[in-house]
Amino acid sequence: MSERSEQATGHSSAVEHRYEVRSRTERYRGRIFDVVSEEVTMPGGGTGVRDFVRHVGAVAVVALDSAGQVVLIRQYRHPVGRHLWELPAGLTDVSGEDLAAAAARELAEEVDLVAGQLDVLVDLHSSPGFTNELVRVFLARELTDVPAERRHERSEEEADLQVVRIDLDEAVGMVLAGEITNASCVAGLLAAARGRDAGWSALRRADTPAPR
Repeated sequence: MSERSEQATGHSSAVEHRYEVRSRTERYRGRIFDVVSEEVTMPGGGTGVRDFVRHVGAVAVVALDSAGQVVLIRQYRHPVGRHLWELPAGLTDVSGEDLAAAAARELAEEVDLVAGQLDVLVDLHSSPGFTNELVRVFLARELTDVPAERRHERSEEEADLQVVRIDLDEAVGMVLAGEITNASCVAGLLAAARGRDAGWSALRRADTPAPR
């Protein structure tokens, strides 16, 4: 842990209130997420009710080829009613599958690629004001194609996927111009550009435990 991290941890532990769950009510149960209400103890006494989405989690992949281009997909997202630029990504909803294996699976299924090297770029809580969803973003390099006869048959929204390769710096420019707004894509591209400029010195191993 860096000196800055130690200072931040020490400061926060001195002032943090312990939020205890007094009761929990499940409002909706689904395959990908549940909606729950929890009564939580508040600083200074009393309790408050917090509604949130309990999510299975997800992975995303910044796939960077030998020419410095990143693989992006354009996919329709119904909640926002339009197509978005995104990274290859998917849910961690396969029982017993670790995060790196999930990332490799999504890379193959969505963009027909296999990574010879996989590292952790960044972890993010996508929107902690209403969901506990944690997304781990990996960096994939040494890319090769999935053989044609082994490629995944894409259906529903995935049947409409557009797959492109864009120079990483150009993709970062799209983020800063507001053309890329998907949270894991924004975080992954900015982290990849920073990591590249630092000689990949801050990458974590693919099997690094996720934050709790």
